[in-house]
Amino acid sequence: MWSTEHSVETTASPEAIWRLWSDVSRWPEWNGDLERAELSGPFAAGSRITMFPHDQDPIELRIAEAVEPKRFVDEAEFGGVVVRTIHRVEAQGDRNRVVYFLEITGSEADSLGPQIGPDISSDFPEVLAALVERAES
Repeated sequence: MWSTEHSVETTASPEAIWRLWSDVSRWPEWNGDLERAELSGPFAAGSRITMFPHDQDPIELRIAEAVEPKRFVDEAEFGGVVVRTIHRVEAQGDRNRVVYFLEITGSEADSLGPQIGPDISSDFPEVLAALVERAES
């Protein structure tokens, strides 16, 4: 298994963060890597998200878990691995901590994880900063 975690503190409520997470078509407003994003079905376990990064092939995700307003988990399977991102909001007194935890599991995780994990998670600090800035406004 390979994993990494990024987090940021915010005064935004979990509900404000959830509204942004669950409005998939507007993800490009706070995730600059995306040209567009589409949700097939409700923002709930079992539904699919297609992300369209600028100048790259689309990325297909499955929502594995959605617990409003605390967390959602998306997964992508390819090349003998499962790439899972756990997005969560944790109460920290009068502030909240927004966390993106990425884990790569599967038969090829030990070899592919160190290769693809840093690329996948490299934008997490910028994405989290933009997410909480929008949620706070």
